[in-house]
Amino acid sequence: MHPYIKNIHRLFEESADEKIAVASKAYLRNQFEHFGIRTPLRRTICKEYMKKELPSYPDLKKITKEMWGLPQREFQYFAVELLAARKKEWEYKIITLFEYFISHKSWWDSVDHIASELTGPYFIYFPEQIKTVTSKWNQSDNIWLQRSSIMFQKAYRKATDKQLLASYILNLADSNEFFIQKAIGWSLREYSKTNPSWVKDFVKKNPISVFSKKEALKRIK
Repeated sequence: MHPYIKNIHRLFEESADEKIAVASKAYLRNQFEHFGIRTPLRRTICKEYMKKELPSYPDLKKITKEMWGLPQREFQYFAVELLAARKKEWEYKIITLFEYFISHKSWWDSVDHIASELTGPYFIYFPEQIKTVTSKWNQSDNIWLQRSSIMFQKAYRKATDKQLLASYILNLADSNEFFIQKAIGWSLREYSKTNPSWVKDFVKKNPISVFSKKEALKRIK
């Protein structure tokens, strides 16, 4: 285990709570182990640790990939936040690492965390990569890459490329996969905070699922 990981492992163990761990594991359908640290405390631990010690940028890929392979889910969350803390140093090729994280040990919690902290900011830094990368995701057979193609713009507000969002949604509108239908509704709901009339019109005119429509219109009065 890399020394940087050993130290955060010790801090996680010191704050572990077995009851919380059992509940957290059940919440994610028993797919991942947990130390049992509530999110606010975990974030505080990680932020304080990063203030004291940050690995060199060249070591980030090795460290975060090792974290991704560890059983406790807190390590995957920390890997995302560690990469996000170094976003000013990102180079365009780092998207391959983000793609690896999206498609390994995948579940909605990690995939959506990646959309917020990594892929969303990445495509702001490297807009020329948007269509090349996200169109590949949208057309893939991996539901988590598909979901990411829809969700990466969720915080873009006025900067949202609504034509791109619409095309990606319609490409997947026939999917019976819950996590795709949810992503469609969620992305539209987020954009409705900025452009409710567009979202309302899109939902009215296009054949998306009833579930997605309901999610999309939740914030529109």
